[in-house]
Amino acid sequence: MPDTTVTTQPLSLPEELILMLLNEQNGYFHQVPGWDLNCTVVGAVLAELSLQSRIDTDLDSLHLLDRTDTGDPALDPFLKQIADEPAQRNAQYWIERFAGQAESIIDLTLDRLVGLKILEHHDGDFWTLATARWYEDLRGGAQEGTVGQFIKTRVVKALFTDEIPDPREVIVICLVNACDVFRIMFELDEETEERIASICRMDLIGRSIAAAVAQNISTPMLRRSTLNKKIPVVALRRLLLSPHLRSGNIPAVFADLAKEYGPVFEIRPPFAKPMTFLAGPETNHWVHRHGRMHLKAGGYFADFEKVYGAHGVLPSLDGADHFRLRKAMGPANSRGRLAGRLDEVYGLVRQYMATWTVGETFPVRACRRMINAQLSPLFLAVESQDIIDDLMGFKERALTTHIVKALPRFMLNTPGMKRRAKAVDTLLERIQSVHTPAQRAGCPRNLADDWLSLHASDPQLVPEANLRFALSAALVASVYLGDALSFSVYALASQPALCARIQAEADALFDNGDPDGDDFNQGSMDVTHRFLMECLRMYPIVPMSMRDVMNSFVFEGYELPVGSRLFIAQTASHYMEDIFPDPFSFDIDRYLPPREEHRGPGYAPYGLGTHRCLGSRWMDLQLAVNVMMIAHHFTLEVSPADWKLKFSPLPSMKPSEKLSFRVAEQRRDLPA
Repeated sequence: MPDTTVTTQPLSLPEELILMLLNEQNGYFHQVPGWDLNCTVVGAVLAELSLQSRIDTDLDSLHLLDRTDTGDPALDPFLKQIADEPAQRNAQYWIERFAGQAESIIDLTLDRLVGLKILEHHDGDFWTLATARWYEDLRGGAQEGTVGQFIKTRVVKALFTDEIPDPREVIVICLVNACDVFRIMFELDEETEERIASICRMDLIGRSIAAAVAQNISTPMLRRSTLNKKIPVVALRRLLLSPHLRSGNIPAVFADLAKEYGPVFEIRPPFAKPMTFLAGPETNHWVHRHGRMHLKAGGYFADFEKVYGAHGVLPSLDGADHFRLRKAMGPANSRGRLAGRLDEVYGLVRQYMATWTVGETFPVRACRRMINAQLSPLFLAVESQDIIDDLMGFKERALTTHIVKALPRFMLNTPGMKRRAKAVDTLLERIQSVHTPAQRAGCPRNLADDWLSLHASDPQLVPEANLRFALSAALVASVYLGDALSFSVYALASQPALCARIQAEADALFDNGDPDGDDFNQGSMDVTHRFLMECLRMYPIVPMSMRDVMNSFVFEGYELPVGSRLFIAQTASHYMEDIFPDPFSFDIDRYLPPREEHRGPGYAPYGLGTHRCLGSRWMDLQLAVNVMMIAHHFTLEVSPADWKLKFSPLPSMKPSEKLSFRVAEQRRDLPA
């Protein structure tokens, strides 16, 4: 049911502007360049302060009228700066001065609109309009639909009828026109363009601020003050002598390089193209905020998806199609979907652990099989333990040859790899054999149901050729989640004192019967939650990502041209001392107040921006369930006992296969 909350609070001009610029097709703003958007948002702040009689502005000057706070955190910091300025300035000066702070206005505005249930926030920093009833004081009546639609309807009436807009509508129209977005939103003819120009002359405040915005937008040197700074080149000897490279700790390698060379640097491998890397919290912030405007994923992923006969799968899409597909598949990868099937998860975990005996040693790769034993029936309603090793082996070889490019391509065509590739066809045959209407009747909906349904309803978005990749990738998730579990089990087995605290939490949860999804909360699993956060910091499964530059940009004084391939080491900041003090120490207290070291862009175990892991919250819950059930029933030890963790970094981070675990104790019997 849609939310029918009646919202009586009038919106500010920055909020109305954000709603006007929201493009629901791609879940973000219409393609307004960052600087242009910043100037326009600041213009809305000044206009709102003027309408609230705090300032007065015309084409030549801006005057302070009243320095009393408005109570709006998006407005008051800027009002204070204007009030504290001893000299009189004009609107252009203040827009230029405040433009660099506009992101704080945007963040606060988006948060407030979500809080008012006007916008819905989606993982990956996407926003859509929420259905609600809206009472607008200026109109004196209730409105059905979304607030954004109501505001856009008012603007449409002003543009395409003879209705005279009120001053707020004039200002919004002036600001949107200043950043040249109307031509993207509507089909404009000569008469409408003249109507827009006429409206923009109606209000002095709107005219003066729009003119100041336009002047700042047209000044490119404000956007690019330092160009052509030479990208430093990492000495190969420096790289090869890194102790972290020898241990396979890729995030720590790039943390050291960023500390020495800065956030942008180049590595020139012998007989290969130079590689440009970005690393550090500033990089993470920029990619998360602006990456969608300048970077694309399809280029580097194209060869890999062709291996599966696919084109335009979720990891390779950008823009509106990526948002549509991500939104459609969000429920299948959600925490809620998993929480509704926890009884099945408990049974599958216990069934797998039933084979463990005290004194037995099992290899670290068993964690992948343990996770697959759960994901295969949950996602696809089939058994796949007999083919999962082939599925994972083929996928990892394809990544190593086509993404990482650490092996020549012919290595994917060896007899062994051709045999493993047949496992994909076997899996699809099994899925198709059980996903018929009669057999799925009364069954809980799973990921395969969602993919097949989306293909049937929108075969252009999900063509049949892409199902081979999409459905097999569901099980290949066992690689990432399984490796995350293996690191977590290592941390559990190697730290007895911490293990005892997690066992206490697990016993409290499970001793009185199986908990439901709501029972896995911050209060019941505080230690376990922080333990898993620290595992994801120290042992990130995907330590970096690749993107191609589709629109050139300047970052930290370095110009990155169109066509550049970038390697974004988003987890390098996990090993930077200024973000995580003593980063090589396993410390779960770093996530407690007042430290809260994970707050901010430095903590990025699930990636950044629009391509952030869609199943991150599912993974959080499944990891917690598995770790707590292991702790509840068993005590494990690292084998050999003096083993020092080493990483196998390609094609993704995992523990060395020489690691094993020994079952030291069975603490509780497993239900029959």
